[in-house]
Order: sequence, then C-alpha cells, then structure tokens
Amino acid sequence: MVDIQTIGVLATAASVTVAAIYYIFTLRTNQRNLKTNLETRQAQLFMQIYDKVSEPEFLINWQAALKAEWSSFDEYMQKYGYDANPDSYGKLMSVGVTFEGIGVLVKRGLIDPAMVDDMMSGFIISYWEKQRPLSLEVRRRRNYPQYAEWIEYLYNVIKPIALNQHPEMKDGGKLLKS
Repeated sequence: MVDIQTIGVLATAASVTVAAIYYIFTLRTNQRNLKTNLETRQAQLFMQIYDKVSEPEFLINWQAALKAEWSSFDEYMQKYGYDANPDSYGKLMSVGVTFEGIGVLVKRGLIDPAMVDDMMSGFIISYWEKQRPLSLEVRRRRNYPQYAEWIEYLYNVIKPIALNQHPEMKDGGKLLKS
C-alpha cells in the first residue's frame, strides 16, 4: 500500500517536472518572439535605407558617379573635387557615404547581406568597381587607409552573393550598366 508520504513525494516530483516543461516551452516561445522581433526591426531598418536609395535624388547622384570620367586622380580632383566643383563633389560623395553606412550595418550584423544583395547589389557593385581606383589612390596619397573601407567591405560581401545568384556575371557581365 502507498503511504501519504510517497504520494507527497510523487506529487512534488510531478509538479517539478510540469514546471520544468512549462519553463522550457516558455523559453522557446520567447526565443522565437525575440528572433521575429529582430527580423522585423532589421526589415524596417533596411526599408528605411532602401527608401533613401530609391529616391530620385540618390539615383541621379549614383548615375552621376557612374558617368564621371577621369584618367587620373589629379584629373578627378580638377573636375569633381570639392574646390573645383562643390556641387558634383557633394553628389558623388553622398552616394559613397550611403554605401559606407550600409557597409557598417552589414558588418555589425544589423542588416542581412542577402537582403542587401536582393535589393541593391547592382548599385553597390557598379559603384565600387567604378570608384575603386580613386578610393585606393585617396588612401595612398592622403595616408587615409580607412577611406571607403566599408564600401569595399560591402562590395566584398555582396559580390560573391551576386555571383552565386547570377553566374552570368562571372564572364564579366554586370548587373547594372551606366
């Protein structure tokens, strides 16, 4: 026959087991909710960025950056440098600064690189491929090694994703042409 003490021990053990199971389910639910909340916040942040990148002013500035012509750093500075042409300088720099910011956000894990690739890889790839020689020369001449570092980082993250999704780019094809 089962005595009252045994029943009490069994009831306590059952209560502890039920509480542990409830706690595990609560933790899992909270983790799912936190993940969903983070994904939602990342999507909102990304859409704020995408809204800026899809504004006509940004698109005009991006196109101006791609159409800019120069054969040397000195020629670039004579045509588009701040002292020579503040308006063009501002337009060209606004594009770079935007991509620089996106690069930092990707590096910090605040936005998903795959989402950036899906929505704007062509802009980033074509911009960096056009601006790379100029940026490297700024780094060298001005002893400014971090100049455009996050654009370059962003390009190095996004380009392999784009190549994977668009194998035709491996043969020198571009996503967007100026």
